[in-house]
Amino acid sequence: MLSRLMSGSSRSLERDYSCTVRLLDDSEYACTIQRDAKGQYLFDLLCHHLNLLEKDYFGIRFVDPDKQRHWLEFTKSIVKQMRSQPPFTMCFRVKFYPTDPAALKEEITRYLVFLQIKRDLYHGRLLCKTSDAALLAAHILQAEIGDYDPGKHPEGYSSKFQFFPKHSEKLEKKIAEIHKIELSGQTPAMSELNFLRKAQTLETYGVDPHPCKDVSGNAAFLAFTPFGFVVLQGNKRVHFIKWNEVAKLKFEGKTFYLYEKKIVLTYFAPTPEACKHLWKCGIENQAFYKLEKSSQVRTVSSSNLFFKGSRFRYSGRVAKEVMESSAKIKREPPEIHRAGLVPSRSCPSITHGPRLTSIPRTRRRAVHISIMEGLESLRDSAHSTPVRSASHGDAFLPHSRTFRAESSERVTIISDEIYSPSDSVLPTPVAEHSLELMLLSRQINGAPCSIEEEKESEAGTPTLAAAEGEERGGELRALCPGAGRRGRAQQQAEQVNTFVLSVLRLLLATVGLLFVLLLLLIILTESDLDIAFFRDIRQTPEFEQFHYQYFCPLRRWFACKIRSVFSLLIDT
Repeated sequence: MLSRLMSGSSRSLERDYSCTVRLLDDSEYACTIQRDAKGQYLFDLLCHHLNLLEKDYFGIRFVDPDKQRHWLEFTKSIVKQMRSQPPFTMCFRVKFYPTDPAALKEEITRYLVFLQIKRDLYHGRLLCKTSDAALLAAHILQAEIGDYDPGKHPEGYSSKFQFFPKHSEKLEKKIAEIHKIELSGQTPAMSELNFLRKAQTLETYGVDPHPCKDVSGNAAFLAFTPFGFVVLQGNKRVHFIKWNEVAKLKFEGKTFYLYEKKIVLTYFAPTPEACKHLWKCGIENQAFYKLEKSSQVRTVSSSNLFFKGSRFRYSGRVAKEVMESSAKIKREPPEIHRAGLVPSRSCPSITHGPRLTSIPRTRRRAVHISIMEGLESLRDSAHSTPVRSASHGDAFLPHSRTFRAESSERVTIISDEIYSPSDSVLPTPVAEHSLELMLLSRQINGAPCSIEEEKESEAGTPTLAAAEGEERGGELRALCPGAGRRGRAQQQAEQVNTFVLSVLRLLLATVGLLFVLLLLLIILTESDLDIAFFRDIRQTPEFEQFHYQYFCPLRRWFACKIRSVFSLLIDT
């Protein structure tokens, strides 16, 4: 706390601040901002630099000193949102994934979305079948290195690049085969368009997962997509709720609630800041994809009571308005400077990486990109399991479609392996000397792995020893169920503390309101208002005693003080 106060006081003496934003192609844009500059100013600078008009899909993301991600709010001062000392470092990313990225008006917008989805594929956030993965990787090759040329591309050339968290030789051969035979003659723009069309059909398109735990202490990932709210747990898709079915989003401390008709989903974030970030992301995504006009946006409170909780309002345009505005764009297509695909560590999105050939076959982990063939649609299916709500007792909250889903649908299988989009091998664009220290502290504190390359903990790929350690940890947890009970007891204690604080806040607000009403009643009673109600009060002996013994002496004392102050002012 002292360091934050000191950093804030030192920043207040400066007028200009250096700012660096890492773009989607991993180039950097450096600029200087003034102390009172708002987020919209920096965002407009970036869009002008990129020659981007369809800018509502994008945003600026940064990480605070507590390793918590945030989206830069455009209506607030940049310096006040930053908790670290300058120079400030941020990332330009896709914030709202287009419902149909192939339908974007301009090629520059499609190219930037292409770069974002390519990052999602590499970091394990976009999952797909092996056949789809090979096609997507082949499109990336075609878009960035062009047609296959035997003179430039020797045997095994696709193995020099890494498109996914892990590769296999069979997948690499399939990628090269598709690139050689099926995609010859496609221009970069055409390959990027076909890439977007294919990626948009995948079940985890647009997923930006937030790590949480359910009421039983099991790990889960919550995500907001262009089509609704998604919960990924283990290797299954547990819930999918369309945006028009989401009634309310709320959070208290570390607890996140989603209300949908008669069902309430309850999850626990790692920290209160992470829970607030999850809630704000949900509010923005729901407003962007659900509403017809930005004039329908309302300020949302995280609590039912006006005197507690956080208040937030989405300040941008909604998806329908953005599409209507894009249709009116009439200009010459801007020139696009594409970064070629280079097999080097200087290109974080496609770089050298560990291959499964260095690990014995019996100990290989499943590739993240594998999805079972029977994957059901995330957009059109209903809930797959009932949920126990922590805020409404231990009774199950039924849902009419839930029971039909249990009898007629099977839970969607996302992958043969537990969904864990944390196998990023990229460092964050912040101080590199603190990576090892921060990673060690997160391991000691038991903090969950990051799910985004902007988190500092993603300094390297998990090794086989780390994987075996996780497996041993799982076995120990299975042998020691008491740890799970202690975790649930801690969560219950936090809920009790939250309830006690809420009661105290309500009590203080009630006492304050009564005090204000009492003062107002006294003022109105002592005034000259000729109302029957006040006349009756003035005629009571109790009021006459209060008037002559307390109110009149207090009024004379205030009048005397005011006259003395005025006399001093006149004399000076």
